[in-house]
Amino acid sequence: TIITYSALISACEKGGQWEKALELFDEVKRHRGLEPNIITYSALISACDKGGQWKKALALFDDLQQRGLKPDSGTYKAVISACETGGQREKASALRQAAAAARAS
Repeated sequence: TIITYSALISACEKGGQWEKALELFDEVKRHRGLEPNIITYSALISACDKGGQWKKALALFDDLQQRGLKPDSGTYKAVISACETGGQREKASALRQAAAAARAS
C-alpha cells in the first residue's frame, strides 16, 4: 500500500539513505494502482534534503504540484530546508512566500 511505501521512504530518510528512498518511489510509480500522496512526497523531499540533493528535492516539489497535490507545511519545510542546504537562498525565500500565501488562503 502507499502507506507502507511512505513509511519505508520515511525510514530511509531517517537513515540517510536518499538513493534507496528514490528507488522505492520509483517502485511506487511503476506499481499499478499506487499513487504517491503528499506524505510520500514530503518524506522523499526530506530524504533528498538530508542527502544534499536540493535539485532533486525541488524537482519532486514541482512534480507533486503538477500531479495536483497541494503541499502542506511539512512539504514546504522540507523543500525550503533542501534549498537552504544547497545555498539556494532566493529559491528558499520564494518558497517561504508561497507557503505563507498557501496558509493565508
